[in-house]
Amino acid sequence: MNIKEFTRKFAIKSNAIGAASLFGTLVVYMLSLAFGTWAWGTILLVPCVVVMAFASVRLYVLQHDCGHASLFRTKVLNDYAGYLLSIFSLTPFRVMQFNHNQHHAYLGNLDHRETTEVYTMTLREWQVAPVYRRLWYRLYRNPVVMLSLGGIYAYFIAYRWPRNTRRVGMAGVVLHNAMLAGFVALVWGVLGAAGLVMLATSALIAGIIGVFLVYLQHNFEETYWDRKPDLDFQKATLVGSSSLNLGWWWDIGTGNIAYHDLHHYNPGIPSYRLRQCQRALPEALKAHEPIRWGEALASFRLKLWDEKSARLVPFPKTAPTRAARPA
Repeated sequence: MNIKEFTRKFAIKSNAIGAASLFGTLVVYMLSLAFGTWAWGTILLVPCVVVMAFASVRLYVLQHDCGHASLFRTKVLNDYAGYLLSIFSLTPFRVMQFNHNQHHAYLGNLDHRETTEVYTMTLREWQVAPVYRRLWYRLYRNPVVMLSLGGIYAYFIAYRWPRNTRRVGMAGVVLHNAMLAGFVALVWGVLGAAGLVMLATSALIAGIIGVFLVYLQHNFEETYWDRKPDLDFQKATLVGSSSLNLGWWWDIGTGNIAYHDLHHYNPGIPSYRLRQCQRALPEALKAHEPIRWGEALASFRLKLWDEKSARLVPFPKTAPTRAARPA
């Protein structure tokens, strides 16, 4: 059996499981919001914020499923669910769908790194870059900056930026923002200022978790990048995408999106079947070993793609010399 035949068995959509995933996560989201507001000023607030943040991540993953038309069996149901989930994920559905599909189309392509994912310079580009560009890139790839400001930019700004919205349609983004404003007003009216702080804090933490995942999905030592005509798309999906083994609770909290190699190879696999697909994957079909916490954290020191050694490497210990610059 090849990988195509194997994954096809798990690309089965279920309206019942999709609905249970969606509404079950929404219930957890709402209960943690309400209980966290009630527990304001006590130690119970902390677990409520954390649970709400992970529920937000799950809702985004489910919305991402809708963008691939894989949460429910029909396109209509996926579209309606995507619009509904956009209120809680804070992400306009059609813009997210367009940008993410571009990411799938250009995965591993060194000539197309303009999608709203983590940008990676090559070692050669770093060596010939002017000082100001290297400084910008150092700041950009700094884990503290990336995980904090990166989350704010990716989920609260990038998907509303005119460059993105013009290609998809600004009307949908305006409508999304209006629905989001209505939801925020409802939280304020029912739960007061404490509810708004809960909403904002959980969203910021969810953004950090989201960027952490997005980074690790393609930024690890033996990932894959190339240029056409040598670019191998199947290799990009399986070798260039990671499989994270960060524990069962992490999978629950993030909707199994950690098994990203299988998702990229077959986006039709619903998130509620990704873990099952990974667990059943024969050794002969595995592209690489799963990344665990130690390697995951160490991957944040990797910054540049070295085209000669075909691996992600840290910043060079010595500054580029003038001889490295093109004549």
